[in-house]
Amino acid sequence: MKTPPTVAVVRLSGVIGAGARGQLSDQALGPVLERAFRKGKPLAVALEINSPGGSPVQSSLIGARIRRLAAENDVPVFAFVEDVAASGGYWLAAAADEIYADDSSIVGSIGVISAGFGAHVFLSRQGLERRVHTAGKSKSMMDPFKPEKPEDVKRLTALLEQIHASFIRHVKARRGDKLDTVPELFTGEVWVGREAEKLGLIDGLGHITPVLKEKFGKDVKLRRYGLKRPVWQRFGATLAQDAIAGIEERAEYARFGL
Repeated sequence: MKTPPTVAVVRLSGVIGAGARGQLSDQALGPVLERAFRKGKPLAVALEINSPGGSPVQSSLIGARIRRLAAENDVPVFAFVEDVAASGGYWLAAAADEIYADDSSIVGSIGVISAGFGAHVFLSRQGLERRVHTAGKSKSMMDPFKPEKPEDVKRLTALLEQIHASFIRHVKARRGDKLDTVPELFTGEVWVGREAEKLGLIDGLGHITPVLKEKFGKDVKLRRYGLKRPVWQRFGATLAQDAIAGIEERAEYARFGL
């Protein structure tokens, strides 16, 4: 009997980072991606992406692994954006050869952010004094319990600009001449569906099943892969660390009104 064409589908959903459980990281996704690209000799690999971003390093590592596996196995990669592929989420989407999204998907946010807090006024009011001793004048930077220093902000800004430049190089290398040249493209701005297509951030509007049927025939078989939740989460038991991670993840999605 003739074997139907098979496309491996990898779900990339959530915040990108190496810290909390359930986040997308290269270590966690590595075995999943290896199986998806190699098992059963798929005609293509499809990425289902729903991510507001996260760690630029983990985004880069995952994206590089996808490109390496695609080259080693001579397999094309297609990305399908659901609610959002922003910041690091778009980094992952750009690792694909073609990107598709829903008419209402949020795409872009090609920028870098660093967020923190300042608690020095609170400590002062409570009569507490912060004491930090270092060897090396740049060892302590952006201490949230001390007043912000202009020189620290300058150093942090320089670091963020270097990471931003790396992000831009990745997008330009992957999207090439498809990209528009509007100045806002790399400012961290986001776009929805059709406007993202006009700017070359995506290749078209479409959902995973109809697009893959159009490319590989109506009999195409989708073989799905993804991260498995820990046993205690499957049965409803949530540790404090997981609860905090969940709150942080919701905050990331909330930045895009989701």
